[in-house]
Amino acid sequence: MFTEAELAYLDAQPLGRLATRQPNGTLQVNPVGFRYNPDEKTIDVTGHNLRGSKKFRNLTADDHVAFVVDDLPSTNPWRVRCLEIRGRAEGLTGVNLPDNHFDDAVIRIRPSRILAFGVEDWDREPLDLVANIRDV
Repeated sequence: MFTEAELAYLDAQPLGRLATRQPNGTLQVNPVGFRYNPDEKTIDVTGHNLRGSKKFRNLTADDHVAFVVDDLPSTNPWRVRCLEIRGRAEGLTGVNLPDNHFDDAVIRIRPSRILAFGVEDWDREPLDLVANIRDV
C-alpha cells in the first residue's frame, strides 16, 4: 500500500493534519499525532482526550477523512514533501494503554487513496517532480 520511502517519511514526521466533516456539513481540520500501524496497515491517530474530542465525535456522522503530512525540507531550492491519505476512519476505544498524555482511544484511518509528492526521487529537480496518486 505505502512505498518504503513513504513509510520512512511517515515514521520521521511528528505531526499530521486530520480533516473530518461535522454533522452540519462543514469541515474541521486539526493537527494530530499519529503512527503507522503495520499490523492493520492503517494510520492510527492519537491525542490528549481523543475520546472526548470533536474530531472523534464527527466520525459518527461521516467516516470519510483526509489526512495530510507535509514539510518543507529546503527553501533553496524550494522542496515540498507531502503525503495525503484519503479514506474512512473509525473511532475506537480500549485500543491504547492510557498514560499521562493520551487516553485509550484511537482514530484508525483505512486508506483508499494516496497522493504522494516529493517523498521519493530526491535526485530530480524540484520542478520535475511528479505526484504519485493511486487508489489502494
